[in-house]
Amino acid sequence: MITFNYETYFELKSEILLKNWIENVVAEEDFSIGEINYIFCDDDYLHKLNVEFLQHDTLTDIISFDNTLGKLISGDIYISVERVRDNAKDFKVSFLDELHRVMIHGVLHYMGYKDKSEKEKIKMRNAENTALLSIN
Repeated sequence: MITFNYETYFELKSEILLKNWIENVVAEEDFSIGEINYIFCDDDYLHKLNVEFLQHDTLTDIISFDNTLGKLISGDIYISVERVRDNAKDFKVSFLDELHRVMIHGVLHYMGYKDKSEKEKIKMRNAENTALLSIN
């Protein structure tokens, strides 16, 4: 089950489309969805989580807490809408394109994709790009 929760003014306009898209991406990787909770928030909200749980005193666009068991993916994905909006401007992409990239990025982590090394970042970016091609 995928749920969308809002701790800020923002709301998705197409929850069903996004649920179907995420479910298809997960199935393509031979995983199943347990429970994925998206929490959309602002910078302050996510910053507090970053400090409290990760001891990082920085702003970030996403924090994911992974509860995956084997091939059954579950977890909480917190996304700062403010950070995504700023990053979209910096990367010269639309807000929705950047939001979708961040949304699938968290799920890809649950399926074993990493992004610490340069090689891992390339593999993650390729998986994101492949997923983004199937959103429509």
